[in-house]
Amino acid sequence: MKQKWLLLLPILLVGVALDLATKEWVLQHVQMGSQIPVIKGFFNLVHVHNRGAAFGLFASWSLDFVRVFFVITTGIVLAVVGYLWWRLPPGQNLAALGYSLIMAGALGNLVDRVFRMGEVVDFLDFHWGRYHWPAFNVADTLICLGAGFLVLVILREEKGVNVSDTA
Repeated sequence: MKQKWLLLLPILLVGVALDLATKEWVLQHVQMGSQIPVIKGFFNLVHVHNRGAAFGLFASWSLDFVRVFFVITTGIVLAVVGYLWWRLPPGQNLAALGYSLIMAGALGNLVDRVFRMGEVVDFLDFHWGRYHWPAFNVADTLICLGAGFLVLVILREEKGVNVSDTA
């Protein structure tokens, strides 16, 4: 149990702090709607506000509804993921890491939504030729990394590999 807390607490603190600090840096240093090429033809820093979910889902909904909807759903997600983290048996470090990253990302975006009137700041912009990935932020990255670790846990369990020996 102690080992899970040693994973969760630093990930929550560092993850949320890094997410909020990078968003604040963008707010202070990158003009709204602008692009700063970092790796030409591949990666830009941008400054956009997203009131929707992934890929702008629900962005056309009323701002008041979106704000309440995402605060409630994020609270539910945090409760469910927190419960799953709590129920993990000792030694499930990779799964604990995955859940911790998801909680840190969800909390970072929740704080952003509460203090930015229902919107999150997105600034990481990857593209390749005419293919363009929607802008995202550190919190989104943490959520995706956490989900990736959980997929890895599932795949390893299906193959019969003992995941308690990893991470």
